[in-house]
Amino acid sequence: MLRFLLSFIGAIFSWLVTAVFFIALTVGAVFWMYSRDLPSHEQLAQYAPKTISRIYSAEGRLIDEFAEERRIFVPIDEIPSLVKQAFISAEDKHFYSHHGFDPMGMGKALLDAISSGGRNLRGASTITQQVMKNFLLSSDRSVERKIKELILATRLESTLTKDQILELYLNEIFLGQNSFGVAAAAQSYFNKPLTELAPHEAATLAAMPKAPGRYHPVRAKEALTERRNYVLREMWQNGYIDQATYESESKLPLRSVQNGDFPAFQQQLPSRDYFTDEIRRQLSAQFGEDEFFGGGLAIRATVDPRLQKVAARALQQALEKYDRGRGVWRGTRVRIPAGQLGSEQQWREALGDARVPRDIEGWFPAVVLSLGDTDATIGIEDHEGTATIPAKDVQWARKRLADGKLGPKARVASDLLEVGDVVLVRQMTSDSDGSFIRWTLRQVPEVQGGFMAMDVNTGRVIAMQGGFSYQSSVFNRATQALRQPGSSFKPFVYAAALDSGFNPATIVVDEPITVNTPQGLWTPKNASGRFYGPTPMRTGIEQSRNLMTIRIAQDIGMDTVAKYAEKFGVYDHLGHFLANSLGAQETTLFKMVAAYAMFANGGERVEPTLVDRVQDRRGRTIYRHDHRECVTCGQPNLPPGAAPEIRSNRERVMDAITAYQLTSMLEGVVKRGSGRGVSLPVPVAGKTGTTNDAKDVWFIGFTSNIVAGCYLGYDQPRTLGSNAYGGTLCVPVFNEFMKEAVKEFGGTAFKVPPGGHFVNIDRFTGAILGPDAKGDNVIAEYFRDGQDLTGIAMIDGGFGRADPATLPLFTSGRDSGQAVTTSTGKKKVIPKKADFGTLSSGGLY
Repeated sequence: MLRFLLSFIGAIFSWLVTAVFFIALTVGAVFWMYSRDLPSHEQLAQYAPKTISRIYSAEGRLIDEFAEERRIFVPIDEIPSLVKQAFISAEDKHFYSHHGFDPMGMGKALLDAISSGGRNLRGASTITQQVMKNFLLSSDRSVERKIKELILATRLESTLTKDQILELYLNEIFLGQNSFGVAAAAQSYFNKPLTELAPHEAATLAAMPKAPGRYHPVRAKEALTERRNYVLREMWQNGYIDQATYESESKLPLRSVQNGDFPAFQQQLPSRDYFTDEIRRQLSAQFGEDEFFGGGLAIRATVDPRLQKVAARALQQALEKYDRGRGVWRGTRVRIPAGQLGSEQQWREALGDARVPRDIEGWFPAVVLSLGDTDATIGIEDHEGTATIPAKDVQWARKRLADGKLGPKARVASDLLEVGDVVLVRQMTSDSDGSFIRWTLRQVPEVQGGFMAMDVNTGRVIAMQGGFSYQSSVFNRATQALRQPGSSFKPFVYAAALDSGFNPATIVVDEPITVNTPQGLWTPKNASGRFYGPTPMRTGIEQSRNLMTIRIAQDIGMDTVAKYAEKFGVYDHLGHFLANSLGAQETTLFKMVAAYAMFANGGERVEPTLVDRVQDRRGRTIYRHDHRECVTCGQPNLPPGAAPEIRSNRERVMDAITAYQLTSMLEGVVKRGSGRGVSLPVPVAGKTGTTNDAKDVWFIGFTSNIVAGCYLGYDQPRTLGSNAYGGTLCVPVFNEFMKEAVKEFGGTAFKVPPGGHFVNIDRFTGAILGPDAKGDNVIAEYFRDGQDLTGIAMIDGGFGRADPATLPLFTSGRDSGQAVTTSTGKKKVIPKKADFGTLSSGGLY
């Protein structure tokens, strides 16, 4: 009997051993089979998660963020222990003791599932397993994925330290509200850095990984509070906080940004504008979109925030003034249904959802709540109660009817408005003391434009406004709009001529021209429609003579003009057509302003930039704009009053004397010519431009430090009207901006280069005068040393003309035109518009 019992026990043992062997063999085979084609876990050692790229102003203030996944990477040693302890308590209390998976946790999860009949299913994944799932595997619930997860988790534990694994987890995990990682989540939910989180706030974040979509702080406040308190209890039981802390923290209400308890972080950032969006466009092209949106770049922008606001306001005022002068009401074309106007809460919610621009300083969205016999009652966003739009506020405008025609001028508010209309309003205040008068209707103009200002020596763009409002139109008209520069292109023709042997006193014939083109005969004219005979070059550019410019271009050759325009970066390729000498070919304001900077700095190449420096997520500089050498910056001390010596290594694009001669002539444009409206306390030079039929108006001007340019025009080009000129529409924008810019950057007389001397010239005849000559006709021109000032030929460009001896020289007082009132209230004479026929010729004035 005993022998039989021993034999039976031996057989059972053999079967068990055999079974265990085959089970082990089977499990081993399964794990071997699934481990063959697994992704490499070693790549996690070099993993760089997608991180927010941030743009800072020159002063270091955060002004914008760009990200596909809102994540702020924080090294593990900078994450507070409280935060790490909260997540370990919530997700994996044995994290620091297991080897990638938790057998006890898996067993408990299995027993709970069996005992509940499958109703109580809970995860048993460790933090290491979650890292593998998030980074290298899918999220599907399958045995195959679980086996792969276990294999990779075990491998990862042998490759990385526990802290490295936790760093990956805490920076990668999704925690709702488009927040990835604990730092971004702390900002999204509490608008706090990690170091300022209280235990109950850290526990709230640690409650999220279980179901970030379900635990919403508003919609599921009670469920999230319960889960938060569970995490706090686990932290107490694990010894991370004491009982008193647990009890006090768990009694606190759930407070969050979403519940209105804290201001949202995004509200503290300025509204996105044309400047930061252009940085996005340029750096995305340079570094690639993946690197820009996920590389965690720290970008130091060149923008001056104060002057950027001045630029926006100056352009907006000019555009609105022109639009309001047309007297056509369009409104926002957004309406709120009557059913959503019943209560204040309803219309405020509906108004908050209305898609209208909110980035115009001093303007607010409003909704028309009711219409009286004469007035309208409106509700205004972010303002208590209601307000009134009186009848007199609408009497400037006419409404466009259904048939496209304009109706009569409005007399009462109901002539323009309907109940439910979303409108834009601003406060009208007294000019004398700033006191409130009433609310007044506003609208985004149809006419658009661009403005840009930059440092002439460094190329740093300090302000850029690409339209009336970024939120109403993201199209950047400073960098993306191709427009005819008109007469603002003429300085490049004159620069080419000065380098070809001309000088400011060279006489050029101003007489009729007829050119045979494939489109027919082209007979260009001056803006006034008149001809002025032989005229010095200086007067030609000051008065913007089209015929003189064409003769100069013909004489030196359009191939020479094209080379200069391309060398300055105005065009990639300029067509060799005479009309292009008048600015007929399209370019951008960005390129034109950058090119004018080279006149101002004495002829050295300067590349415009919106970015000073770019650093990667580790703080390494990967881009720097200014490559000039600082010779004395390494010295411990500089002599009193001495500035650092900067050695320029820039390419020279034009002769320094040519640059000064041209700058002097452009000063004359501002003093005596089409730019006479410029009024600054420092020397300034510039040129206006008004294209054929006034489809675009321009002004680009500069001081010794800053160049700024403006253009106005419709996006679909059409005439701005018979009284539209660069001098009347763009010069006020330039003035408004530069008055503030000069306060910050100053300005001096333009630097006179060596190698030349001044000679008094009669600016009407070009005659050489004595050193003591005085009078309005006397101008001191700068000539190159050794240049022959006698016997200068009269330039006609090779066109047929009368004998020069019989042509009257240009004299003062012959330039008649139309009298207008400028923005300063002064009377100015603007030459009458010429008729250029059907062939577009670019610049007029």
